[in-house]
Amino acid sequence: MKHFKTLTEFHEFRQLPKPLHPLISVVDVSAVPQIDDETPVAMVLDFYSISIKRMKNVRVKYGQHPFDFNEGILSFIAPNQIFSVALTDKAEPVERTGWVINIHPDFLWNTSLAKTIKTYDFWDYSINEALFLSPKEESIINQIVQNIVQECEANIDKFSKHIIISQIESLLGYSDRFYHRQFITREKANHQLLDRLDKLVTDYFNSNNLVHKGLPTVAYLAEELNLSPKYLTTLVKMLTGQNTQQFIHEKLIAKAKEMLTTTEMSVSEIAYELGFEHLQSFSKLFKMKNNISPLEFRQSFNL
Repeated sequence: MKHFKTLTEFHEFRQLPKPLHPLISVVDVSAVPQIDDETPVAMVLDFYSISIKRMKNVRVKYGQHPFDFNEGILSFIAPNQIFSVALTDKAEPVERTGWVINIHPDFLWNTSLAKTIKTYDFWDYSINEALFLSPKEESIINQIVQNIVQECEANIDKFSKHIIISQIESLLGYSDRFYHRQFITREKANHQLLDRLDKLVTDYFNSNNLVHKGLPTVAYLAEELNLSPKYLTTLVKMLTGQNTQQFIHEKLIAKAKEMLTTTEMSVSEIAYELGFEHLQSFSKLFKMKNNISPLEFRQSFNL
């Protein structure tokens, strides 16, 4: 695995010119020398990487998920995330366009962006959950990138860093807006994912998993749906107004109500079947969601 701590190390490895600034660089993807090995090269960067790429005959793997870059997409890689790149076929020529911005965390030191950059959910998305831009959106992003390039190529003065930081903040802000647009415009596909999530949780609750494994974790559900946990949480929030944990609890309470009204099991037995070690924990969650205790809920159906 290749671990790059500085932009200069990464540029040298990819046979690129030395960056004009040691802490930020913008790379023309078409100028990057071709990878000659079909064996994937795993890499870890100590800096943020934002890119728009169109690449043919290049296979990218991020975590456990392969991704095809034939379409122009905007993707984000945070520091210390593992990804790999390899040729698909040596006989086929590599075609690629686009750009990559690399930003070392030290460049953000003593700026407002140092605190806010990690709050954007898309840093934790997988590459296969990248942002597909409309032509108009891509034009907006490309203009911001050109502004950054101009500042990096100009003589550095006391205004340079502030201007570049403001451009990066604009880039992230627009990206956040466009991601929310993507969640909305892909409504059908997203609701299908929500249906799959609903069935996954229901099947989990109807098995013995609650007793033996406890509540399903967000990580487990995301893996089953081939999504990153952060992307799943954002998707559920957009569609239901709840985060994934709240969605799980709502399904759990619905199951509890079903058992309270259709079985003669005691409240303690139901709590155990739902994966709670202590009755008090179950009763507290149930009352928080319904403003009455499980026993009071059952009694209201026996009046």
